[in-house]
Amino acid sequence: MGLELYLDLLSQPCRAIYIFAKKNNISFEFKHVELFKDSILGRRTPGGNNPEQSRAAQSQSAESGKLNILKKVPALKDGSFTLSESTAILLYLSRKYNTPDHWYPSDIQKRALVDEYLSWHHTNIRANAPKTMWIKLLIPLFTGQPLPSEKLQEVMEGLSASLKQFEEKFLQDKLFVVGSEISLADLVAVVELMQPVGVGCDIFEGRPRLVEWRDRVEEAVGKELFLQAHEMVMNIKELSNIQIDPQLKAQLAPVLMKVLQ
Repeated sequence: MGLELYLDLLSQPCRAIYIFAKKNNISFEFKHVELFKDSILGRRTPGGNNPEQSRAAQSQSAESGKLNILKKVPALKDGSFTLSESTAILLYLSRKYNTPDHWYPSDIQKRALVDEYLSWHHTNIRANAPKTMWIKLLIPLFTGQPLPSEKLQEVMEGLSASLKQFEEKFLQDKLFVVGSEISLADLVAVVELMQPVGVGCDIFEGRPRLVEWRDRVEEAVGKELFLQAHEMVMNIKELSNIQIDPQLKAQLAPVLMKVLQ
């Protein structure tokens, strides 16, 4: 049995893995797990009224659950070996498939710079960027009312501070985070920063150095692949028109209101 990747491309880490695997011609079976949409719609399994699709979806959902007891994506299955957590999956793929050195350099100092960014990322850019989607789309979708503008302003201020650090500490005057070639650090960063863009928060506006870096990353992975991976998130506003399971809405609305408190 070959490599299987369980991914939802509305997820930033899933997009990083998808782009990395495709760019490096790693053969894998793409298991499309719509955990995000399913949770919003209150669906137990996708497939609608089609019994065949429903059975297939149930089977895939059950398999995903076996792979990852946290019931999250991304998840990897390679024969009998399973793995979760996006950074672990990216590193596993880079080592097993001997991808070009620039992704995760063999030079100990360059590798340390990639590790440094990946460690910093989770408590900085990733701590703020996803909140824009909750504020602009998901919480209003569940509660039926927009959040005060102060909430978005607070998150954007935190994100702006992180972007300033990213530019000054990690990017500086270099083409990429670790010099002249793209690395895992650039890939992980860019997919995260596209999340706010999808809900109308253009964080690249007024930041020419960041725009140039994003364009270089897009060119390095290939524009077609980059756009394909981000197609769902760039159309995420369509979710505002869906009908949510009323019971789920009643259950989650008060919980979601606490997210940003």
